Amino acid sequence: MSNAAVKIACVQMTAGPETGPNLDAAAVLIRAAARDGARFILTPENTSIIEPNRDLALAKSFTEDTHPGLPHFSALAKELGVWLLIGSMPIKVEPERLANRSFLIDDQGRITARYDKIHLFDVDLPNGEVYRESERIRPGAQAMLAPTPWGALGMTVCYDVRFPQLYRDLAQAGAAMLSVPAAFTVPTGEAHWHTLLRARAIETGAFVFAPAQCGTHAGNRRTYGHSLIVSPWGEILAEAGETPGTISAELDFSKTAAARSMIPSLRHDRDYARPQPVLRAAGE
Repeated sequence: MSNAAVKIACVQMTAGPETGPNLDAAAVLIRAAARDGARFILTPENTSIIEPNRDLALAKSFTEDTHPGLPHFSALAKELGVWLLIGSMPIKVEPERLANRSFLIDDQGRITARYDKIHLFDVDLPNGEVYRESERIRPGAQAMLAPTPWGALGMTVCYDVRFPQLYRDLAQAGAAMLSVPAAFTVPTGEAHWHTLLRARAIETGAFVFAPAQCGTHAGNRRTYGHSLIVSPWGEILAEAGETPGTISAELDFSKTAAARSMIPSLRHDRDYARPQPVLRAAGE
C-alpha cells in the first residue's frame, strides 16, 4: 500500500432514462474532478441509465462487449490519466436479465476489475414506492478485491451496505478502501445513509467512497444524494448536497493502519454456535 497522499473524488449525478446523455453528463463531472487534481474518480450506481420500467430497461440494455459506456470511459481514463470506478452500469447477461456491474478502469483505459452487485433491493416503502430489483437483475456471487496504486479496493454496490459481513471479509482480505456507489431512495437515505457508511468504515478501518445519484428520475423516482467520503475512523471528510457535482478529499492511507492498530477488531473473530429460533407456544 502506498502511504503517499492522493486526491479522491466522487461524482454525484441525476441519471435519466437514455444512455447517451448520461455518459456525456458523467464525463463533464469526471473532467471537472480531474482538473481539480483527483487521481481516482468514482461515479454512482446506474451511471449509464435509470429506467424504472422493466421492459424498457431490458430493451435499452447492452451486453458488455457492445455497451457504449465502456469505450467511452476507458478513453476518458486514458486521456485524463486517472483511475475510474464506474459505480455500475446494467449489463445484459441473459435474454431477460441484467447484471448490475461495477467497473474499475486504470489510467491506461484498461478494465482491471468487475463486480456484480450481490444483494438485491426488493422492498415496499411506506410512501408507496415499490422496488423489485430481482425481477430484472441477476445477483452476483463473487466478492471483489481489486489492486490499485494506493492499496486494495473492495468493490460493492448500494444495498450491499446493509450486509456488514461482506465488508469485514473484504477488509480481512486486505481492502484499504471500500466503494459503495449508490442510488439510495430518499426515505432510506434520510434514515440510514450516513450511519451505515460510517459504520462500515469504523468496523473495517477502511476509507469508504460512496458516490450517489440525486434528484428526480424517470417514473418520478427520487434519490437521496449526499455522496460521502469517510475516513477509517468514521469521520466524514467530504459530503455532497442534493444536486449534481463532485466532492473530493486528500487521503493519507497511513490512516488505515493507524485505525486498525487502535481498534484491532479485524483480528479478534471467534467461532461461536449460532442461536436457534425461539419457538413460541400456541396462542402466545
